[in-house]
Amino acid sequence: MSDDAAVGTRERILAVAMDLFGAHGYHRTTVRAIADQLDISKAGVLYHFPSKYDILAGLAEPLLVALADAVAAAADPDPRIARRQALEGILEVYIEHRYLLRLNVNDLALAASGSTFERFRDLVLAANVLVAGPNPTLSDRVRAVQALGVLSDPVVLFADESPAALRAEVLAGVDLLYPDEANTVVAHRGRPTLLDEKGVAAARRMSRVEHRSASEIAAALGVSRATVYRYLKD
Repeated sequence: MSDDAAVGTRERILAVAMDLFGAHGYHRTTVRAIADQLDISKAGVLYHFPSKYDILAGLAEPLLVALADAVAAAADPDPRIARRQALEGILEVYIEHRYLLRLNVNDLALAASGSTFERFRDLVLAANVLVAGPNPTLSDRVRAVQALGVLSDPVVLFADESPAALRAEVLAGVDLLYPDEANTVVAHRGRPTLLDEKGVAAARRMSRVEHRSASEIAAALGVSRATVYRYLKD
């Protein structure tokens, strides 16, 4: 199997798995069902993903990378601006990956034991610390948990609504929790989130021909790993 064909097959497996997990739940979907949908053998699926959990991990990887980048990018020295950077950045990640997050409503797929859950948990805990701010009181810590809940729950429950409308309503809820910071202007720092046609072609060549990792491609093109994943999955 050629490298391009292998990448294409992996992407097809992930796409079909996402559809079946969404329709029937992670725990009720079998590898055989994924294989049948693709008209390939079960062994063909397991060649690319040794277990069903590895398929879930493949689906979750772009979410985890984007979430890590959002937390890392919230680095303004003013803790109020850093909080807003974190909340807005994490909200964008949740909106982009809302259908994957919605799997948890059905059967807590992402809570399955393993490194995927542990990475997600650790990133959420790090976000809580960041949003709570330096030397937080109990009130600050509780408010941080509430704010992060405000980000995730509406996005999951109303995943089919307009992303723009969801974004506006969720941020309005955040403003209720931090009314004194409602007008805080966030100067988003960091790397570009878009690639032009030349950049997209370069990213795909580096991935499929040169077999370079997402981190290597991101460094070469001056963008985040989340941006690289966005274009490689198209």
